[in-house]
Amino acid sequence: MSLLLNCDLGESTHPDVMDVDALVMPHIDQANIACGLHAGNAEMMRATLMLAKENGVLVGAHPSYPDREGFGRTSMSLPSKELIELIQSQIAALAEIALETGISLSYVKPHGALYNDMMTNGHIRSAVMQAISSSPLPLAFMLQATPEADAHRQEAEAFNLDLIFEAFADRCYADNGSLLSRKLPGAVHSREKMLAQVVQLNNTGTITTIGGLRLSIQADSVCVHGDNADGVAAIAEVRRLLR
Repeated sequence: MSLLLNCDLGESTHPDVMDVDALVMPHIDQANIACGLHAGNAEMMRATLMLAKENGVLVGAHPSYPDREGFGRTSMSLPSKELIELIQSQIAALAEIALETGISLSYVKPHGALYNDMMTNGHIRSAVMQAISSSPLPLAFMLQATPEADAHRQEAEAFNLDLIFEAFADRCYADNGSLLSRKLPGAVHSREKMLAQVVQLNNTGTITTIGGLRLSIQADSVCVHGDNADGVAAIAEVRRLLR
């Protein structure tokens, strides 16, 4: 396997976090940049895009529900038309700034509750796919690698979308291949468990679930979180492991 490394960035205007983004960028292949609703703003988008450009990192839009107070982690029941327009507007906002900085967006990865909801609800997933496919840019769709990958490929074909399947370095998996809810103990791995999961995924294409099951997943990219100094050190180690 040849796994890429992706990270959610551009999610704050706090100087310390911006410094962390700059430290993370040299170690990753793909930057998922917040589009201003759950976090970030136009200035942060521009700064993060420039960091990506300087480091040769691919850029993706990271849209969310309009939930800044809850950091995009609150599910919302929105009509499909409204959800499609909401995602389209966020992609367009980042794409416009990217154009100004001489960068092309490559893909879209939803954030937080929107990501979780689309993985469990086909109607929401269809709305996300429609929003991405309607972009004038040839954007791929990043979503979680699960045992349902073949079905997701068939869905994407209807929208003429390429998929990027991702696994998670620091998240524990439920026995059905979904991510264990953050509300449950053990949902986020310790550094030791995270590195062990990366090694297993890279070497065997499998992950071990909370119940001890060994699941095969077809991942193209591994997501790591780098919102603190410890996270940066972990990302550097994950980069070395993947190499």
